[in-house]
Amino acid sequence: MYELLRQAIVEGDLAPNDRVVESEIARRLGVSQAPVREAVKQLAREGLLVHVPRRGNFVVEISAQDAEHARQVREPLERLAATMAAERITDEQLGELGELVDQMHRAVAVNDVGKFRDADIAFHTRVVQIAGNPFLTRMWEVLEPNLRALRAIADPLFEGDWRAMADEHGRLVSLLRDGDAGKAADAFADHAAGRSPVPDRRARKKPAPR
Repeated sequence: MYELLRQAIVEGDLAPNDRVVESEIARRLGVSQAPVREAVKQLAREGLLVHVPRRGNFVVEISAQDAEHARQVREPLERLAATMAAERITDEQLGELGELVDQMHRAVAVNDVGKFRDADIAFHTRVVQIAGNPFLTRMWEVLEPNLRALRAIADPLFEGDWRAMADEHGRLVSLLRDGDAGKAADAFADHAAGRSPVPDRRARKKPAPR
């Protein structure tokens, strides 16, 4: 149920400010309200839904200021994660990141927006984990649900040439493989801030099949 509702938000079937009524969803899907209620709670924890007293649950609307605040926090976290990861990453871990890049390319090939977003978030989460600093991981865990909300709803940096964005992640993997902590840190920070050299990154295009 959680995945079903989350996908509806990610794909835009439930738009920002749409009201999410548990009883209506349960009736439409022929299930009890209990699993719907638990799914709604999880989506609220992730920042995709907001509860308004006496009105109900609504799909969150992310403001430009919210997006900027998240980016301001993300950039130094990504810089630190890349610095530490470049100094300790293993061949096996590089392979894991490479597989996530492959998942992005496969998502582009079938126009699957949700899978692209999932692979993108998983990539950056894995780099943070590879860095090996538990405090950094905890800070990322606080930020990550908000990044998911931005990815799903309102991040203009998540539009443009999707294949080039997947290629950019491949370049980030190469920098980690080279072990140059400084170059990797700069590249990850630029990526987080939207300064990466992705063609037409702000253009409003959909993923195109290969």
